[in-house]
Amino acid sequence: MPSVDVVDETFLAVPPDVVAAEFAVASRWPQLWPDLRLQVMADRGVQGIRWTVRGALVGSMEVWLEPVLDGTLLHYYLRADPEGPDGLPRPAPPRRAAAEVVRRQRAAKAIAFACKARLEAGREPGEPPPR
Repeated sequence: MPSVDVVDETFLAVPPDVVAAEFAVASRWPQLWPDLRLQVMADRGVQGIRWTVRGALVGSMEVWLEPVLDGTLLHYYLRADPEGPDGLPRPAPPRRAAAEVVRRQRAAKAIAFACKARLEAGREPGEPPPR
């Protein structure tokens, strides 16, 4: 079991294809995850992307987009260990792992809320999602 295991969900009142476009551009990934190098393991289009992760952490990361009501539930998963000096994953000691999990949880929520604010901009409560 990886020492860094992060799961997050955020509802966005926009269709899945609009959210998918936010994560589809590889040149934006270093802005979202500056200390990670991502390689696509599975591009599922409107359903999201799964990556292998290298850099500060070694493991896998996923954005899964689930259509719900008039929008999208953005699921985020990160399962990894810190990278050791040999480039292989090295499980973190419990206190360091816990601190890293909290840091990554906050970063995931910041990404989701920034995406939500940008994509829902101008939408009044109770109104249909923007296109």
